[in-house]
Amino acid sequence: MNTILIGYDLNTPGQDYDSLHEAIKALGAWWHHLDSTWLVKTSLSTSDVHGKLKPTVGSDDELLVINVTGQARAWSGFNESGSKWLKETYA
Repeated sequence: MNTILIGYDLNTPGQDYDSLHEAIKALGAWWHHLDSTWLVKTSLSTSDVHGKLKPTVGSDDELLVINVTGQARAWSGFNESGSKWLKETYA
C-alpha cells in the first residue's frame, strides 16, 4: 500500500470542490485535516491517482500528487481523531 499526499489549489472560477473531494475519497482510506491537503492509503501509483483526479480540476488549477510512503514523519496541532489516523496509518 502507498500513502499518497494530494495537494491542490483550485484557481478556476466556480471551483468544483465536491467532485474533486469525492474522487479523492474513492481512492481509499483518507485523512483530511488541512484545507487543500489530503493523505490517502491506496494500492494505486501516483500516476494512477493523478489520472483519476485530473478530470475533476480545471486547466488553471494546480494538482500535486506525491508518494510519501515511509518512516519519515512528524506532526502537531491536530485533534485526537486526526492524530489517531496518522498514528495508525504509520504504525
